[in-house]
Amino acid sequence: MPTPSALRVPALAASVVVLLSLAGCSDGGEKQDDKKQDLATQELTWEECPAPTPAQGEGGKPSPLPGGARWKCATMQAPRDYAKPDGERIDLALIRAEASDKDSRIGSLIFNFGGPGGSGVSTLPSAAKDYEKLRTRYDLVSFDPRGVGRSAPVKCQGDKELDAYYAEDATPDDDAEEKKYADGVKAYAAACEKNSGKELPYVGTTNAAKDLDLMRQVLGDEKLHYFGISYGTELGGVYAHLFPKKVGRAVFDAVVDPTQKTEQSSLGQAKGFQLALNNFAKDCVARGDECKLQGSTPREIEDDIVALLQRLDKKPIPGTPGRELTQSQATNGIVQTLYSKEFWPYLEQGLDEADGGDGALLLVLADSMNGRNEDGTYSNIGAANAAINCVDSKERYDLAYAKSKVAEFRAASPVFGDFLAWGLSGCASWPVPGQWETPDVSAPGAAPIVVIGNTGDPATPYEGARKMAEQLGKGVGVELTYKGEGHGAYNGGSTCVKSAVDDYLLEGKVPAAGKVCE
Repeated sequence: MPTPSALRVPALAASVVVLLSLAGCSDGGEKQDDKKQDLATQELTWEECPAPTPAQGEGGKPSPLPGGARWKCATMQAPRDYAKPDGERIDLALIRAEASDKDSRIGSLIFNFGGPGGSGVSTLPSAAKDYEKLRTRYDLVSFDPRGVGRSAPVKCQGDKELDAYYAEDATPDDDAEEKKYADGVKAYAAACEKNSGKELPYVGTTNAAKDLDLMRQVLGDEKLHYFGISYGTELGGVYAHLFPKKVGRAVFDAVVDPTQKTEQSSLGQAKGFQLALNNFAKDCVARGDECKLQGSTPREIEDDIVALLQRLDKKPIPGTPGRELTQSQATNGIVQTLYSKEFWPYLEQGLDEADGGDGALLLVLADSMNGRNEDGTYSNIGAANAAINCVDSKERYDLAYAKSKVAEFRAASPVFGDFLAWGLSGCASWPVPGQWETPDVSAPGAAPIVVIGNTGDPATPYEGARKMAEQLGKGVGVELTYKGEGHGAYNGGSTCVKSAVDDYLLEGKVPAAGKVCE
């Protein structure tokens, strides 16, 4: 899931070719990690989970599972720098619900829900009902990746500064606005360096993949059984490249295209979100008078949305008490609702109310997208997203280059193009160099990995699944297509998709390559 900063920094950095010291030598990576016996044999202490920290997001302690099973949390130690395995260590937060059928237990199934920057410790309990069948034979496990939540979290700006940052004009129209925008990007990067400079070089996807393999060993699994969603597919692909012989049963859902550089990925997102908005507008028109929005064609509805955003660019409207809805926040609010067709009623209501001068609902949706808690504090999803993207991607587009791309991006998406074009400059002032242009996910010799593409996915367009399957290699990437809407397929309501994935993870039945579900 691309995160709040999706419209300010590269939303889905096309991650990593492996560092030169490891490139082209997957077995060498495995041997190097197996030497860290002191960490691989550490014993975890599983205890009752606390309520989330502000950095993880809001909410109370996770509720018991069906049958009364309780979530347990633990902390795993990992090297801050894998090049210095005996050096400083960091703590990684884990959460687990044990398998309900101990006699048929396969092992642990580790989830990464994407971002990058999302807290798996907070997300897994809220999503667990969708994976209850998988819990019959797996311990469901997730974690806060390094830089996220409770795992050596990256911190950039404070809460008041973030309120101002997310409200700022992200589509400058003149020299003065361009300077203000560039100054904001520089100030954000400087705050990240000031508050988290020690962690910034080490939060990338390669290190997170090594953390996964250490986790596998500590949990006592011979193979890594894995469920990656959105950015989690990129992390899974890098893991498969580094440790192909350790891949167990793995599923990639809402797949990042590993062949695209940052600019290509951002342009693809512009097209993807525009497609999702068009599908929303078509649905609205088809419902006739039931739809609250004006317009007899999808184009008219979309033109009205563009007009609303242009008005907000000139003058914000009242939002929640004491706050206004700006153009940038309204756009983030719209983006939030396009991740799932279930959110379309909120988009319709929010647009209708904003057109009448009430921006409260769109602002609440933007706050959710940006990781703002009800008490005004922020999770660190935005900071972690920026840090991981910018240390993964070596591309550093300056403001002039971003400006040169506005027309192309606007042609791809009248609603989202400008924001995503200007957002290309998000890493321009980053204090740590990036590592790659695109990740190497080739995994010869790995077990089959089920790769699911959703034709209506706005954030990770459908074509990425085919590219991932191809890059993983013949006999490894097994593509499954879902003709649906929303970001991801397993939880999209298709019994066909769910059955195929469950049969694979629970029984080892690999679906036929090219299988299509509707």
